Amino acid sequence: MTRVVLGALAFLAAGLSVPAGAADFNYRPYTVNQPLNAYSWAGPYLGGNFGYAWGSVDNAWAKPSGFVGGLQAGYNWQRGPWVFGVEGDIQGSSADDTFAAWKFSNPWFGTLRGRGGYAFNNVLFYGTLGLAYGQLRAATFGLTESHNNIGWTAGLGAEFGFAPNWSAKVEYLYVDLANSNFVITGASHGLSFGTVRAGVNYRF
Repeated sequence: MTRVVLGALAFLAAGLSVPAGAADFNYRPYTVNQPLNAYSWAGPYLGGNFGYAWGSVDNAWAKPSGFVGGLQAGYNWQRGPWVFGVEGDIQGSSADDTFAAWKFSNPWFGTLRGRGGYAFNNVLFYGTLGLAYGQLRAATFGLTESHNNIGWTAGLGAEFGFAPNWSAKVEYLYVDLANSNFVITGASHGLSFGTVRAGVNYRF
């Protein structure tokens, strides 16, 4: 009888060790109320992105366009399939264009946004809305004038978790930077543009 009891206890212990190991594989300290083996979007992350931007300058026919790239960081909260978070990014941009004697460019911009979406396990679809900031620069005959403006941004995106700590995303943002008065053009200029970018995030 003793052998039978000991054998049953050993079998039960072996059975319990399998789900425990599976849970440890996908565990992060920010994961809460997640089903076994479900992908977790919760917690902090850091990543990079690269894409293309195109837009227009107010009160000028210039349409700056060019490549963009930069870094993003954020934090997500998850409740079931619903994911909410905040993300900030900073981008370098090669977007420029020439109108008459003036060259307009957007050397850099950044955003601080809220994100909200719905996850199908390791696939997340989301919308985003928030603050934008960046620089509009005008140059003519060796003279340069730059203004750092604040505005707003909104967009849509999709993110795919391809490993427990890694995800890839594609995203569209519309950015509108407020107008300011330029002395060298004698006019008020602002910048609005769209950008499509792809990125990779590492989740801690």
